Amino acid sequence: MFSERIDRLTSSLIRELLALTQKPDIISFAGGLPAREAMPLLDLSELPPDLSQYGTTDGEPELRAAIAAQLVGLGLRCKAEQVLVTSGSQQGIDLASKLYIDPGTPVAVEAPSYLAALQSFRLFGARFEELPLAADGIDPDQLRHVIRRQRPALVYLIPTFQNPAGVCYDEATRAAVAEVVRESGTPLLEDEPYRELVYEPVDRTPLCARLAENDTWMYMGTFSKTGIPGLRVGYIAASENVHPYLVRLKQSTDLHTNRIGQWWCARFLHSRDYPAHLERLRGFYRERRDAMQAALAHHLGDLADWTQPSGGLFFWVRLQGGGDTRALLVRALERKVAFMPGEAFFANPDPRHGAYMRLNFSHATPEQLARGMAVLAEVIREQRGIVKTAEPVGMMEI
Repeated sequence: MFSERIDRLTSSLIRELLALTQKPDIISFAGGLPAREAMPLLDLSELPPDLSQYGTTDGEPELRAAIAAQLVGLGLRCKAEQVLVTSGSQQGIDLASKLYIDPGTPVAVEAPSYLAALQSFRLFGARFEELPLAADGIDPDQLRHVIRRQRPALVYLIPTFQNPAGVCYDEATRAAVAEVVRESGTPLLEDEPYRELVYEPVDRTPLCARLAENDTWMYMGTFSKTGIPGLRVGYIAASENVHPYLVRLKQSTDLHTNRIGQWWCARFLHSRDYPAHLERLRGFYRERRDAMQAALAHHLGDLADWTQPSGGLFFWVRLQGGGDTRALLVRALERKVAFMPGEAFFANPDPRHGAYMRLNFSHATPEQLARGMAVLAEVIREQRGIVKTAEPVGMMEI
């Protein structure tokens, strides 16, 4: 009845949790939801009337030019003609999947990796080659070995404040990974939705900026983390040998991205307040990151391990001695706390993945962070049969 790929169609746990976690009595650490109070104003009062008509597939020229200028500033060899405006950066993943993946196609991904990318790659039949993440990124030698042995059609990486692990590749790893990609000629899909949410000085030079003019690359970004996510405006810039194919695929998908959102994003980028907005945003989320770090240390210090991220929106937490975070989620939801179990972020199953969970700190207030972490600690101890005298959450200062 349906196409054969429907057998590979999986649901997204994040999307399933989203409806539940939007209830006002739920403390949610689950989705990567930006805080409403940190978003810029959605002012459409000067919207040009001609935007009610269809637009071009590539996107609005003013926005494409602004994006290209930003990418050139990051070191990429990119013209406006190489930028395709997408319906969120997720559409860029979908287009790259359609372009490169057939059933059985090997694709190299980080372990863990962004679950919606894994969902898209899996739908088209990808066979995953996982690259374990360390504190400074993937191992370039392992990437070289995977490419030589499996010849993946695509390498998908999130080198800056990785989702879910929060890892930011260091300068040496970025250089070495880019060199492996260059020498092998393997297409690179670099996903950078969080690069502007930086809280400490770190190297954020895109891998694509280290590639040569004749290399094959795709670089994705979004306005959902710094602007207004409901507009669903992102982009994928690509090398000249790839861009035309992405445009044709988008033509067959949705014709073009909404023009009103593109107009707003172009004005947003050109606004004199844009740099100041980014600084306010970083300060706002840095405060919430620090609040989660304090709450984790206070409540889970003897139960879990984690590394404080230098940017992005997530903590990646491993339960000491292993665990089952899916079962833990059921218990936590009964007490109005939500998070993302870690196993969904791995391409290939392994019982050890059950020890991980991803915790988002952008959506909850500092007070909710403290209360939610106290609940998590309580249900972990209950799951393990550990008895501990409860202390009032209000005693904790953050």
